[in-house]
Amino acid sequence: MLTGKQKRFLRAEAHHLSPIFQVGKGGVNENMIKQIGEALEARELIKVSILQNCEQDKDEVASEIHKGTKGEIVQQIGNIIVVYKESKENKKLELPKVK
Repeated sequence: MLTGKQKRFLRAEAHHLSPIFQVGKGGVNENMIKQIGEALEARELIKVSILQNCEQDKDEVASEIHKGTKGEIVQQIGNIIVVYKESKENKKLELPKVK
């Protein structure tokens, strides 16, 4: 579980990122979850955009991504979801310490 300070740090880091996944009409499926999981392992922090034609609710999409990848939902603004998961091999981000 991330603290408020850590989430603020990750939001700042994600600000300049472009979404690398789009959830469309088919919604979230297992293949997408697998690809998002691999991208999180490589990058740690990604953005996912939800297209207008997505039939699932935004909160439902965020929940499925969270459950499937075991990543943390850092932020959800409009149709963009920011997801973080600490990488086992490619650690890039150093989160602020919890006191």
